[in-house]
Amino acid sequence: MNGQKIKRRVGKYEVGRTIGEGTFAKVKFARNSETGEPVALKIIDKEKVLKYMQAEQIQREIATMKLIKHPNVVQLYEVMGSKTKIYIILEFVTGGELFHKILNSGRMSEKEARRYFQQLINAVDYCHSRGVYHRDLKLENLLLDAFGNLKISDFGLSALSQQVRDDGLLHTTCGTPNYVAPEVLKDGGYDGAAADLWSCGVILFVLLAGYLPFDDTNLLNLYKKISAGEFTCPPWLSFSARKLITRILNPNPVTRITISEIMHDEWFKKEYKLPVFEETKERNTDDIGAICKDCEVHNVREKEDQPTPMNAFELISLSEGLNLENLFDVDQGFKREIRFTSKCSANEIINKIEEAAKPLGFDVQKKNFKMKLKNVKAGRKGNLNVATEIFQVAPSLHVVKINKAKGDTLEFLKFYNKLSTRLEDVVWKTEDDMDDAK
Repeated sequence: MNGQKIKRRVGKYEVGRTIGEGTFAKVKFARNSETGEPVALKIIDKEKVLKYMQAEQIQREIATMKLIKHPNVVQLYEVMGSKTKIYIILEFVTGGELFHKILNSGRMSEKEARRYFQQLINAVDYCHSRGVYHRDLKLENLLLDAFGNLKISDFGLSALSQQVRDDGLLHTTCGTPNYVAPEVLKDGGYDGAAADLWSCGVILFVLLAGYLPFDDTNLLNLYKKISAGEFTCPPWLSFSARKLITRILNPNPVTRITISEIMHDEWFKKEYKLPVFEETKERNTDDIGAICKDCEVHNVREKEDQPTPMNAFELISLSEGLNLENLFDVDQGFKREIRFTSKCSANEIINKIEEAAKPLGFDVQKKNFKMKLKNVKAGRKGNLNVATEIFQVAPSLHVVKINKAKGDTLEFLKFYNKLSTRLEDVVWKTEDDMDDAK
């Protein structure tokens, strides 16, 4: 032996260092041994996919990316599968996130911001022409290549046109709170193209201003601002840039500017270059089911319903003071119902509550993101029964409702105080909360 380290291979790809890691996937640098081309190899653990019930989302991401080939979208090259893993081979993008560019350098000149925005609009327009709506456009999902060109990534929350209901609208509440369109917060359904465009408007604002147009530690205040389209452009923006942003961040999706109208806007058209690329034939997606087969079979058997979606207006009706600064304050008086907000997944929240409640003497029953906790010991008014339910506000944001179903209210509050100390890592804490804790 010559002492050289044998490189791991997946098909024709030589696998190198880890460049990213998530809940159920790792992204590794790899190289095509035939061409020498660097690629990003996304390795998805099927067992974890089952645990977190993500098979449908992963299949959707793969199917979506197979439909798209555009210079400003991260390219999917190939998908392979083994008994325990799914391998997605993607374009290797070296320039980092656009988010970090803003974080490190601050706001951009209008010329630089316009170039990125033109590339974003071109790519989004192309996706929509293929019946694909991203639904989670934000700076963190916009990458830059070695030449400084924008690349849209992360289609995990995307919707295909087949998911549109008979009314012509999408009905799943998703997206990141600060970037989400006001109509997505409501129950009436929304047009995927108009919702994506709103997110593009938020991105343009951040590029030019260096901060978010809609931001508040109070979740309800944030949603009220979004629903009213309540924002102020900084004074350094040109009149034409302000005018375009205002037309995009119009809370009424019916009168909101369209992509076609943006492309005729005077600010947008400056130094505009139409992307030139070769259209490819529609690629076959039949192999996706076979690759995800093990996940799919188990997923059908084990999958539960998603947490009940909760829009901003339901939140308002639940509480007038649902403030992220004091959501988990144990000194809330003699209440029979208490709520907190979490950025953990619904399954993580359920598991954490179960882990916290059992040592306190409670039996736990779980069904469809609802839980019943029953104290085995009788109290002043019999056995204390506690009901919990998880509501989804966005994919990365849940509201957890805990209420006394039966028993003594004082005993419920004592139980809650003990439970709260065990759930500190589950609750979403704002920067203000962290400062207060110091």
